[in-house]
Amino acid sequence: MTQTEDDFGEELADFVRRVGELRTARARPVGEQLTVLDAALFELQHVAEQLWPRYEQILAAAGAPSPVERQERQLLKALFQRLPLPVALVDRETVVRRLNFAATGLTGVRAGYATGRPLAALLTPGDRAAFRSQAAAVSRGEGDRGLTVHLQQRPEEPLLATLTALRPPDEPQPAVLVVFQAGSARGSAAAPPPPEVPDLAETTRRAELMDLVGLMASTLLQLPPGERESVLSGAARVLCGRFADWIVADLVDGALRRTVVLGPPDPAAAPLLHAVAGQDPASCPLVLEAARAGNGALQVQPEDIEGFGHDPSGTPVLARAEVSSLMCVPLGAPGPVTGVLTLFRTGSARPFSMAEGQAMDVMSRHIALAMRRPTPDQIPDEPTDPAPCTAVDPSAQSAESCAAAPPAAAPPPSASPSPARPASSGSPHPSAVPRPPRPRPAQPRQPASTADGDLRADPAGPGPADGCSSA
Repeated sequence: MTQTEDDFGEELADFVRRVGELRTARARPVGEQLTVLDAALFELQHVAEQLWPRYEQILAAAGAPSPVERQERQLLKALFQRLPLPVALVDRETVVRRLNFAATGLTGVRAGYATGRPLAALLTPGDRAAFRSQAAAVSRGEGDRGLTVHLQQRPEEPLLATLTALRPPDEPQPAVLVVFQAGSARGSAAAPPPPEVPDLAETTRRAELMDLVGLMASTLLQLPPGERESVLSGAARVLCGRFADWIVADLVDGALRRTVVLGPPDPAAAPLLHAVAGQDPASCPLVLEAARAGNGALQVQPEDIEGFGHDPSGTPVLARAEVSSLMCVPLGAPGPVTGVLTLFRTGSARPFSMAEGQAMDVMSRHIALAMRRPTPDQIPDEPTDPAPCTAVDPSAQSAESCAAAPPAAAPPPSASPSPARPASSGSPHPSAVPRPPRPRPAQPRQPASTADGDLRADPAGPGPADGCSSA
């Protein structure tokens, strides 16, 4: 503090003391209060003419840094931005406040977009909780920390994140400075890229997805039209066990209505199955968003554990079911949403991938079309207006060809002689022109098996796959 500020503080303290003495003078007789009033007016004039202008001068001098301070700040800012290591300045909640050029190149996110958003969101789901916990510990003053993290864009490359506390000037709370380096906390270098060989596991999963899409299409084609609940139930039974551990189907019929809940056959999961079956779909934010706006969701290690509502005891359903990844798919494209399918994978199951999300999007379109398929009595009649294209009847083409062909042999003479008729230059008698044989419609060959036999041969079967139970 400068000498001017010290003098101003002492003078202000004296003024406060004198005002306290004047307040005690109110108990004097009425004749002596005029003297006290004159003293109070003098003190007010002293504040207005002396203390207040000096206070404004001190405030202006403190707010405007000197040229040397401005130069130092610009140098530190340029040093932060040009540092070759990726550096980020975050708060205790990992919200980004500064990001240098190297960090933007590493994360692939612009500094303006990253500012105000949590840095933990750029990491893989398994590293977010540990990174938040270590940042909070450093912010509390528990010392520097270091841990291995992975970015979502490059999960195969481990990064060593070093966290240290930093107190910016004129700020009450300390910040956290994060420095990223290649490698891991154990000091091992990044693993070399694997050799370019065919990925048999990915090819196998792709083939399984194609088989599932084909099985879903064949199942939907065998279901009767006009029954939306049966279509939704059949689709859920195809997916349960083959594609997801839990299947929850909700029908949009003016309001949301839960129709099917399929889950694991474990007896311990039966109470939760019944709780989800009796749940109001409108209390599930994910389902409500998909039904109203048609927005689907694919989440790995969902952060919002209340996204699918709560059970009767108030516990979030996602936490109680130990959901590791989920997919909420609206059934509406093209057209309005007619239903919502929610799929869970729990425990240590492999999370949903983007390829599986694309396959589920294709199946959702098939399910929506099957739900809107009209019954035979609902199919409108063909329009009476002539079509702009020319139609050709194959049967008529066949008849004309037979009529134009010459006869194979002359007809045998009649037994009874007929009188000779004079030749006429006009058209011959209709009976003299040989008539072509009338084409007979081909009878379809009946298969050896009946329709019931075809249904029994369906590989999907009427029920869910092995390993699912319904509530």
